[in-house]
Amino acid sequence: MTAQTVRASAPQAPILLREMAGPIAVLTLNRPAARNSLSEGMIAELHAALKDIRDDANVRAVVIAANGTAFSAGHDMKELSARRADPDRGRAYFADMMNACSAMMQAIVQLPKPVVAAVQGVATAAGCQLVASCDLAVASETATFATPGVDIGLFCSTPMVALSRNVARKHAMEMLLTGEPVSANAARDIGLINRVVAAGAERDAAIALAQRIANKSAYTVKIGKAAFYRQAEMSLSEAYRYASEVMAENMLARDAEEGIGAFIEKRAPKWQDR
Repeated sequence: MTAQTVRASAPQAPILLREMAGPIAVLTLNRPAARNSLSEGMIAELHAALKDIRDDANVRAVVIAANGTAFSAGHDMKELSARRADPDRGRAYFADMMNACSAMMQAIVQLPKPVVAAVQGVATAAGCQLVASCDLAVASETATFATPGVDIGLFCSTPMVALSRNVARKHAMEMLLTGEPVSANAARDIGLINRVVAAGAERDAAIALAQRIANKSAYTVKIGKAAFYRQAEMSLSEAYRYASEVMAENMLARDAEEGIGAFIEKRAPKWQDR
């Protein structure tokens, strides 16, 4: 058997790894040689994992991390460019891919559990979008963030949606129009990420942050996360009306009754997640 035959027959490493760290599901992008680009397969794997986790009571929070030097370099441009030979120059495929990626990003927002990004390296274009789509983000001090599509004639329009919902307009527009990278400290300052930690500590820090939330009532976190994103799209009066309804309903929950009682009685609450 030749070396070439051995390489050809060797099993391919999974492109998405999944493990449990207590009640935290850790999803790790595992295409380091391709800078963890969001290929058709990677998008599908991430979306499937999120669907699987959604109703898993054993999972109380999620961390999305990556192997290699890059968190994610965005869409797989080689994969996309290969479809220019299609009769429609790839139009249908490009639309399907952007819609699939957008659906996966929305699945993160719609997941009834908190999602924390652990960013160890560069996060560009759709990779930056992935970070912005997560509820929280912890980054290595050496991580950088960019939406550089403008440099190659492809404006980062879909990454723009998540980015502009995380940072102020002027900051978002500067990233989108210049394509220049933003340091981890600058990303924290503009609200794209929550914390900056020493290089190599980002995964443990993200898991620790997720664990702090996992100790809360899963029911309370679920309704709170959903309410946060829904009210953000409303006018001030609509948001207050909706939030008041959510709080009144929340007060009737078993965990609210238990939590308030525990607070008054100065004891630890015993959550039932309902």
